[in-house]
Amino acid sequence: MGEAGFDASRREASVRRKAAGSLARFERALGSLAGGVSSGLRRSARPFPMYFERGAGAQLTDVDGNVYLDYTLAWGPLILGHAPAAVNRVLIEHLERGHTFGAQHDLEYEVAELIQGCVPCAERVCFANSGTEIVQLVLRLARAYTGRTKYLKFEGHYHGWDDSVLVSYKPSREQLAQFGDQPVPVGAGQRPHSGAVVVEWNDREAVEAAFREHGSDLSAVICEPILCNSGCIPPAAGFLEFLREITERTGTLLIFDEVITGFRLGLGGGQAHFGVTPDLATFAKAVGGGLPLSVLAGKAGVMELIANGTVVHAGTLNGNPLALAAAKATIETLAANDGAAYATLWALGDQLREGLRTSLTAKGYAVVMNGVGPVFQLSFQSSAPSNYRETLLADGKLYSDFALALLDEGVLVLPDGRWYLSTAHTAEQVARTLAIVETL
Repeated sequence: MGEAGFDASRREASVRRKAAGSLARFERALGSLAGGVSSGLRRSARPFPMYFERGAGAQLTDVDGNVYLDYTLAWGPLILGHAPAAVNRVLIEHLERGHTFGAQHDLEYEVAELIQGCVPCAERVCFANSGTEIVQLVLRLARAYTGRTKYLKFEGHYHGWDDSVLVSYKPSREQLAQFGDQPVPVGAGQRPHSGAVVVEWNDREAVEAAFREHGSDLSAVICEPILCNSGCIPPAAGFLEFLREITERTGTLLIFDEVITGFRLGLGGGQAHFGVTPDLATFAKAVGGGLPLSVLAGKAGVMELIANGTVVHAGTLNGNPLALAAAKATIETLAANDGAAYATLWALGDQLREGLRTSLTAKGYAVVMNGVGPVFQLSFQSSAPSNYRETLLADGKLYSDFALALLDEGVLVLPDGRWYLSTAHTAEQVARTLAIVETL
């Protein structure tokens, strides 16, 4: 139904005409940038990576002057939209004070105190710059605290691109058959996995079996509270509570990777939304409001190993004042009026999600909308997946054609089916998006 439904050949030709400047720049970049992009994931853009020169609110303008409604939000960080005034003001102020100090400043404890007031597990906080590096810190901390070397993760969950965690993230059917129950490496040149035990999301029996086999050596269980990176799959009823119980019973640490869910579902992230408090949690993306920042928050007794130097935590740009100024402005904006921004954000997200479902279903497509208001997944398949392997049943080519048609009509979405909403999106823009979908 894909070619007939979304007229992919015509749409691609149209985009190539409209975005000739982007294509020329991409071809130039291939001569200097490896792959022509700064992150490998951007190579999946169709028909080629777009080049943008300005973002404002919920819109992006490309180098050819085309304006797009943006549901990518830089892969998630822009919870307030592009160039929000509240963040711009503090960045301008702090640019004049200095870009970085490599020493202490007031914003460090001010932002840490704000996070303490929002996040249930945040008895102590420390900062870094990317989700990948903060996950490495939390796993190091778990090994040190427990004296154990392995950790349990779930198939399809993404915890950064370091060798130690870049396993069993979106493996193909062929890889699953080849590796069986063993962790599946994602790319060439990776060191053999060091301590990862992988099971399927929402599978209690598999978790219990892993603890029977490896429990005495499991330092932690790490998961996204919602599997946002592979289908926005929620935890089954009681599953997070089960993880909390089994980790407490076995002396294993429970870690929530809230790089996506943190400050997106609400001020307290996934742990507040589901009412399950982990021992430790990692944050990035939305917490920085568009600047590079990651956060480790956790219980004081565990974080003491960082405080006293037992566990090394270093980084020249950790606690960068520009990133923390943006974080403070972002959190304060989201928290204003008792978090009223989230009510609007959720309502618009629900309106968009249900409108997409209704429109595409009426056109005869089997469509699934997983996730929640501020972040969800659109998949062309007949039933909602409960684990990563069931996402492989989706028609990825059909979604790619759909995304291409949207791009041609001035709506920008991610190639993997994930949609993000910001507080800058309006009801009019959501209605316009749904009107465009009606025409496809």
